[in-house]
Amino acid sequence: MTGGRPARASRPDLREVRAGLPEELGSAVDSFERHLAVERGLSAHTVRGYVTDVVSLLDHLAGVAGDAGVRGLDLSVLREWLSTQHSAGVSRSTLARRTASARAFTAWAFKTGLLPADPGPRLAVPSRPRRLPPVLRADQAGEAMSASASGAEQGDPVALRDHAVVEVLYATGVRVAELCGLDVDDVDRERRVLRVIGKGDKERAVPFGLPADAALGRWLHSGRPKLLRDPSNSALFLGVRGGRLDPRTARRTVHDAVGAVGGAPDLGPHGLRHSAATHLLEGGADLRSVQELLGHATLATTQLYTHVTVERLKAIHDRTHPRS
Repeated sequence: MTGGRPARASRPDLREVRAGLPEELGSAVDSFERHLAVERGLSAHTVRGYVTDVVSLLDHLAGVAGDAGVRGLDLSVLREWLSTQHSAGVSRSTLARRTASARAFTAWAFKTGLLPADPGPRLAVPSRPRRLPPVLRADQAGEAMSASASGAEQGDPVALRDHAVVEVLYATGVRVAELCGLDVDDVDRERRVLRVIGKGDKERAVPFGLPADAALGRWLHSGRPKLLRDPSNSALFLGVRGGRLDPRTARRTVHDAVGAVGGAPDLGPHGLRHSAATHLLEGGADLRSVQELLGHATLATTQLYTHVTVERLKAIHDRTHPRS
């Protein structure tokens, strides 16, 4: 229905990708895809990544094990497949992702009886360098918000929307897809809390501050009614044609706002998410609280931001301490 939450994308059509697989292996891929999409509730994009990797693995298996089918998938085949990928120049980060896909498949195959044992846990995951994400300084974030606010002073509905978008992204640290999926009813302005549906359809409550509340108020009262075409559209943020805001438009909005700040790194919505998390930790928030706010499945993901804050402190020390 128009205006409701965007429906979960249908399972990606991967028939061409797996067209060359033997029937048994193709059937296993189909079942694994259903498992990822239905039982695990993964996004279409994530399912496509997993399945594409597994098709590559099973194509290799068919070439070395003949008619053995899935049961021929053992540790030596897994290692040989990764070695072939490495020799072809595949990056370490891609190898790590494909290893994770292979382990997910072997775990599922063992659980469903397609494999007599699971070789996945014995497959070493190539270490992936963790790059520190670029973030704004707190003063740069303030300048970006001010630049966006100045653009909204004339009351143009798109400018009002863009200001609300950057304020909400920075105030809450939500993902751009989560932001674009918000409905008007997901905003509790009295309590200043958003109801966010994150990865795996997990719901969480995320607070926001007074500047974001003020920007939302101006958008809802003066901007949104001018872009609204269908009264049944419940989307919080709208595009110029009245439909739900596209994530690509939100990304351009953030790039424009940050680009107005001299010396700031070029960041998109995820950069604002990194910045929000970093500033929360620098302000004294504990890791568990930040994990819950960001919707991270594990604390290990949130811990990356502690490295960011340490690096920033080291840089400050190097610049300012007389014996650095």
